[in-house]
Amino acid sequence: MPQSTLSLYLRALRLLLRQGRALWLMLAGAALAVVQLVEPLLFGRMIDRLASGQGAFGLIGLWAGFGLAGIAASALLAISADRLAHRARLAAMAEGFAAALGQPAHMQAAQGSGAVMRAIMAGADVLFGQWLGLLRDHLPTALSLTLLLPTAASIDLRMAAILACLGVVYLALNLTVIRRTRAGQRAVEAQAGALHAHVGDVLGNLGTVQAYGRIGAEMQAMQGLMQGFLAAQLPVLTWWGLLAVLTRAAATLAMVAVFTLGALLAAKGEMTVGEIVSFGAFAGLLIGQLDRITGIVGGIFQQSATLGSYFTLIDSADQAPDRPGAQPLHAPRGAIRLEGVRFRYPGAQAGIEADFAVQPGQMVALVGASGSGKSTTLALIQRQRRPDLGRILIDGQDIAEATLASIRDSIAVVAQEGGLFNRSIAENIRLGRPEASVAEVIAAARAAEALEFITAKPGGFDFVIGERGQALSGGERQRLALARALLKQAPILMLDEATSALDPLTEARINRALDAARQGRSVLVIAHRLATVQRADLIVVFDQGRIVERGRHADLLAQGGTYAAMVQAGQMAA
Repeated sequence: MPQSTLSLYLRALRLLLRQGRALWLMLAGAALAVVQLVEPLLFGRMIDRLASGQGAFGLIGLWAGFGLAGIAASALLAISADRLAHRARLAAMAEGFAAALGQPAHMQAAQGSGAVMRAIMAGADVLFGQWLGLLRDHLPTALSLTLLLPTAASIDLRMAAILACLGVVYLALNLTVIRRTRAGQRAVEAQAGALHAHVGDVLGNLGTVQAYGRIGAEMQAMQGLMQGFLAAQLPVLTWWGLLAVLTRAAATLAMVAVFTLGALLAAKGEMTVGEIVSFGAFAGLLIGQLDRITGIVGGIFQQSATLGSYFTLIDSADQAPDRPGAQPLHAPRGAIRLEGVRFRYPGAQAGIEADFAVQPGQMVALVGASGSGKSTTLALIQRQRRPDLGRILIDGQDIAEATLASIRDSIAVVAQEGGLFNRSIAENIRLGRPEASVAEVIAAARAAEALEFITAKPGGFDFVIGERGQALSGGERQRLALARALLKQAPILMLDEATSALDPLTEARINRALDAARQGRSVLVIAHRLATVQRADLIVVFDQGRIVERGRHADLLAQGGTYAAMVQAGQMAA
């Protein structure tokens, strides 16, 4: 549910107040607002002294002193506020990045990496602008407007009424434009997110785009998204442009009214020239502050959708947080048990119902058609999602009561796509255990049958593999990911189609490595390769989210059920 603009503004304010000096800078700005009100009064009195021939040098000196002090204080405030806002912006970017790293993978996949990146960068930029305004302008402007009308009324109520009418006109115009553009601004943010998501999607699959001659089509799709963005943005810009014109017209009329009424009152002897000059300065100050308020309010409302996307990312970072009193897993050995686990995706019928156990040193293969629940089962064990019913135990401890960090530390995962970074081979392997020695990295590469191709690369372990490992073949990427998992030495090893890109000879070598690695370790495998599945101690067969068979390869073939049908139909690759 979208957060209100006021709640977003207050949340941004609370973030700013985390910075130690923020409150003091805001109070210093408020003090400057008082100085701004004193100057018109001194200036008017100085004019009256000069007109009457009295000595005005004392007032001139005082007026000049106030002005110079205000300039110096404004400069110091601006520099300090800018530095503080920049530091806070970097902190906001870091917090957004951390939130993206902690966000469930399925949520980030649904949004697209481009949209997530926009939420971080654009959100931090908007916060920077808001914070800079809070430190420099918002409080001083509000205080100045609060004090200005009573000060003007103390001199002359009739002249102050003109200024009050101008304030009412500004307020009415702002509220009208805000009401007219609120929905449009949300549409602008949605279009901007779609635009960034498309860019990220296309650049992430550049090889496919080029191979299938999709450059023209993708550019055309990009043009369509840009047109949609403009179509949403132009009406919003039109309204805010109209507001600028109307407020400027109102300000001009108010200034004319001030001097016209002032001239009439002066002709009657009811007001001095100095007081008229003071009111002119008050009117100029009011117009400036009202214009500033219009800009502040406009910025807040125009940027609220972007800020909402940022805070939504922050709030969605952890959908499975640790419960109060959660304890780390105690010396886990890798025993896994699913007891009456039931899970359904929100708003869909798809899900799983599962009961099975894995003992340390045992390899369990999960097989079934695409979408039958295999990957969802692994996600539940990693607590990427929480079951609706039932329990998942690791060494007898309910993972719902354990710390997420200890669960992730106990599990090493090898995904089908590898999940590699644009870093050196050694750095990619060391992600499994950063403190590992060179000898341990080499041993992990050898166990994953990766040492031979690594040493053949220019620079060996220092070879940079490109974004997502594009400089490697599919089989090399999977062997590198397996080496990383083996280096982690976690008691639970999960492989999701980890041998799908391997030739039969390398697959046989990997399976021998897995036979050695599973000693004292639980291994969960999603695979469609018979060479891998038939080595499992237990095969769990899924069909439409339910376990329909379980047993060893030969026993399941003899039963002539779902598993046997998959083998006979060629769904289990030889």
